[in-house]
Amino acid sequence: MLALAAHALAEGQNKREPKDLWREPVVPASAWMPCADQRNWEPSGGNNGYILVTANGGMNQQRVAICNAVVLARLLNATLVVPKFMYSSVWRDVSQFSDIYQEEHFINYLTPDIRMVKELPNRLQSLDLEAIGSVVTDVDIPKESKPSFYLKNILPILLRNGVVHLLGFGNRLAFDPIPFQLQRLRCRCNFHALQFAPKIQETGALLLRRLLKHEGHSGPLDHYLVGPYADSIMKEKRGQSAKASRYLAIHLRFEIDMVAHSLCEFGGGEEERQELEKYREIHFPALAHLKKTTKLPSPAEIRSEGLCPLTPEEAVLMLAALGFNRKTHVFVAGAQIYGGTRRLGALNSLYPYLVTKENLLSATELEPFKNFSSQLAALDFIGCTAANAFAMTDSGSQLSSLVSGYRIYYGGGKMPTIRPNKRRLAAIFVKNSTIEWKVFEQRVRKAVRQTKHIQSRPKGRSVYRYPRCKECMCPTD
Repeated sequence: MLALAAHALAEGQNKREPKDLWREPVVPASAWMPCADQRNWEPSGGNNGYILVTANGGMNQQRVAICNAVVLARLLNATLVVPKFMYSSVWRDVSQFSDIYQEEHFINYLTPDIRMVKELPNRLQSLDLEAIGSVVTDVDIPKESKPSFYLKNILPILLRNGVVHLLGFGNRLAFDPIPFQLQRLRCRCNFHALQFAPKIQETGALLLRRLLKHEGHSGPLDHYLVGPYADSIMKEKRGQSAKASRYLAIHLRFEIDMVAHSLCEFGGGEEERQELEKYREIHFPALAHLKKTTKLPSPAEIRSEGLCPLTPEEAVLMLAALGFNRKTHVFVAGAQIYGGTRRLGALNSLYPYLVTKENLLSATELEPFKNFSSQLAALDFIGCTAANAFAMTDSGSQLSSLVSGYRIYYGGGKMPTIRPNKRRLAAIFVKNSTIEWKVFEQRVRKAVRQTKHIQSRPKGRSVYRYPRCKECMCPTD
């Protein structure tokens, strides 16, 4: 099928791309405007005690945890200590809040909403929080708990001890039901209060400058992503006389942690199975134990349900079938792709104008971020969010979800995101050796077109990914 895709791209080099490839349905998409910055309450006194939060996961999971913690502080009338980040054997990053975000802006922007401090008061720092029952882990809090859970179970600890430590806090606050203003605060935190640290903004602007070197105008999201450094992008663009270009960003969530956790198989035979099993035993011991003691769905069954991440080969087939021509400039985000350059070869062979942050930035420019996976993820976030079009390959990816939501919130209906239905695609890929390219193309386009409908946030779904709701965005009509 890759050979058929290559032939189709070679034949269609001078053909026009489909009209909707680089655009959203403009009228319904532009019928919403950002309004999460609007407040309708008095500041919280934070009188019920202090909330410490140690967020788990990588940068994107931590971002969700931060905003959930802000909402909890308001809900419980508590003072929030600037969140800390837990060290993970998977991410291996010692970055803390101020390494990734502007701490002073975060505190000041949210002052009308909650009381926040950088550290616990001295009188509480000497307490053994575990001994007094003030440590609450993610095991103690059901996933997506309702506000009532926290009022019933966490508030009494706060009132009794004056402090509670939420250890390993993440996706532990429901999206519905939740009061209107608290949901709006969630959006305000994500889209307004969290701004990347200056060194990330500066290098992010450099990345965009090289991605957009032939553009004649600033991207609609540049200012929100890189702040004052957006001006440097414009200065370089004004000096360019070349024809304007645009780029597609694709997030390949195909690192070894995702591949191993999915329990899928990717064509590597026994060697691959053994390698992934060893990885699970070290990094996901509970999953490795479950796999040995419980009858789980087979890799083929998991794939048929659309639960396997798209491989680089499948991703490039999707792009070619959608009509992106061979001259398309493609920015690939992601950490170390499982299978390395061998797997990326399929993308490179079909799309020669393919780049990563490692290609665009020199070793010297990347040196300050070396060994800091969350800070590198922030650069990928910037590159993906500013793109003229963005393609997800895994709907469960937090980075893709947050990028998609950011593009909706600030994009003005002009920042399309491709959200493949992986169950539909899995059924198509199973038959790819027996169908003609034209049929494959039609089926892929139909499967993706159905996900481009503009809709308000479905009940219970993330406001970070689907901000088109009255709490976050206001209808313009």
